[in-house]
Amino acid sequence: MEALSNFVGTINGIVWGAPMLLVILGVGFFLQVGLKFMPILKLGTGFKLLFAGRKDTGEGQISPFNALMTSLSATIGTGNIAGVATALFLGGPGALFWMWMTALVGMATKYAEAVLAVKYREKDELGNFVGGPMYYIKNGLGAQWHWLGFAFALFGAIAAFGIGNGVQANGVAQVLDNSFSIDPKVTGIILMVLTAGVILGGITRIGAVAGKLVPFMAVAYIAAGLVVLLLNIGSIGSALGQVFTYAFTPWAAKGGAAGAAVWMAIRFGVARGVFSNEAGLGSAPIAHAAASTAGPVNQGLIAMLGTFIDTIIVCSITGLAIIASGALDTSIADFVANGQTEGYSAISGAALTSLAFESTLPGVGGYLIAVALSIFAFTTILGWSFYGEKCVGYFFGAKALMPYRVLWIIAIYFGATADLGFVWLLADTLNAMMAIPNLIALALLSPVVFKLTREFFASNGATENGKAAE
Repeated sequence: MEALSNFVGTINGIVWGAPMLLVILGVGFFLQVGLKFMPILKLGTGFKLLFAGRKDTGEGQISPFNALMTSLSATIGTGNIAGVATALFLGGPGALFWMWMTALVGMATKYAEAVLAVKYREKDELGNFVGGPMYYIKNGLGAQWHWLGFAFALFGAIAAFGIGNGVQANGVAQVLDNSFSIDPKVTGIILMVLTAGVILGGITRIGAVAGKLVPFMAVAYIAAGLVVLLLNIGSIGSALGQVFTYAFTPWAAKGGAAGAAVWMAIRFGVARGVFSNEAGLGSAPIAHAAASTAGPVNQGLIAMLGTFIDTIIVCSITGLAIIASGALDTSIADFVANGQTEGYSAISGAALTSLAFESTLPGVGGYLIAVALSIFAFTTILGWSFYGEKCVGYFFGAKALMPYRVLWIIAIYFGATADLGFVWLLADTLNAMMAIPNLIALALLSPVVFKLTREFFASNGATENGKAAE
């Protein structure tokens, strides 16, 4: 088992290493340039379409708004709380800047994914729309590329049980046990019941729940974070200064800890940014393919907002709260005081964010983070259940969906009560490997994305009810 863990660990270091991160950023930048920075310039148009997209505007199972909420249910999760904190602890304040850069190029990636997902989606035996990387590889590229679609579906089906199920359930169980002394077994059973009540109803029910729960949890967390920032308003300027300064210059952690080089800021900022918003991994377009949208570009303009909301807004709230509250300096000082100058990963990201909120809102902040983390993780379980079932459905068809959902529900209990060390490592590795087939397809199909985009805006289609060019 140790040999297997070491092997998977080596693969993990490669797929989450510098070459892969550079490829993800490179493809995103290529798409952003090819689109003439449209995803950034048309951000306002995206929000207008999102507001109008609360109602169905075409064929599909869920509204464009609920498609984005389903996507956000899987991306706004533990990465926004624990992931940001880990990036700051390991890479310094400058890591937040590189998370922003990842999001700006990631908006183009997410846009392209959704455009292709709607363009090349198809109907299954039940008449439901299905799509995502495996389908735009199958229907957009030649037969010689079909193996790439199978690879994505295989990686996604397996990774879902770890990154989207077991790891999330375990996170909820641990935080509720630590904060409220709730037995992990009880948490596991409750999560099973709640999840069953949603996912057994399929994407329509998942979308409906996500459409209500995701906006609520996101707004509540942002509001709590803004309160923390307001109470530390005198330190906001300094916090922003640190973010920009240490994005390009070495950061010497206070208290005598070893300095974090600029590369550390880039590495962990980009890695945590990609992990949080999932731009390039190929998961989100699976949800957007089910949208009842007016056309591919319409949904793409809405989809790109997911990266903006996840990273530019939510992750920024977490990061600035940690820096401005002084929690980052305190945690590193404690780390060094214990005689440690390396092995930064020993700190719990969630604990660092909790410290930031608790130190500013004594007696309340820690519990807010515990509840937020639990809700975020639960919605991630819902979103990833849909991703995983569509990957399985790609192999076995609609007949496999209900057995898969039952298995998904059962797996939650084991995730909440088991030691997931190796499962986390394997799932994290396969999650990154999903990006490889997807990025190849995005690069090869980029002319299609550029063409549809040009035709859409040339026909003055960027209106609430505009039709995308076929």
